[in-house]
Amino acid sequence: MKKLIIKPSDLDESPRKWECNIGVIAYRHRRYILGEEKIDDPIDFLLNLYGIEATNMPYTNETLEKLMGQASKYGYVLLPVYLFDHSGITISTTPFSCPWDSGQVGFIYTNLKRVRDITGHKWQRWSEKRREKAREWLRGEIKTFDQYLRGDVYGFIIEEDGEEIDSCWGFYGEDPRTNGMSDYVDDELIQQYVNENNL
Repeated sequence: MKKLIIKPSDLDESPRKWECNIGVIAYRHRRYILGEEKIDDPIDFLLNLYGIEATNMPYTNETLEKLMGQASKYGYVLLPVYLFDHSGITISTTPFSCPWDSGQVGFIYTNLKRVRDITGHKWQRWSEKRREKAREWLRGEIKTFDQYLRGDVYGFIIEEDGEEIDSCWGFYGEDPRTNGMSDYVDDELIQQYVNENNL
């Protein structure tokens, strides 16, 4: 009799090293590596990204919000990245409710050239529909990176009469119906696992 076993997967490589990422994470943190570009100041970073000269610009939260809102004007799609750090870390593109252990640590952004180079799309200009598609991709990248940071990555072993006959690792999320395991595992074994674990 065959049985599906799902276990946490120990991954050495961050998904931020995947070549299919359309986004770049620029972050500021003393202890953690949270992306590709480490920055000193978020306002200076955005000014440089957009090619704006800083002339008597106040370094305030209002200035930061204004600059983030101008991403479209300068050809970018950009989302904030927030970190919650308490007995482990988790990240998101939306703020966390705890004001003491969380806050914005950077951005994830992309532009048309990067989208074209990585996806093969022939987009010559942004439209709101394309921008929203890019935001969807960026949110997905942050979700995957968050799963990596939280250890929400799994592998499966298939046993038959107590002997291992197959295995594969590196699936994001434990549910075999949604994490890609269904491409490798028979539906019957997946349903058996779902029933046994009340998923």
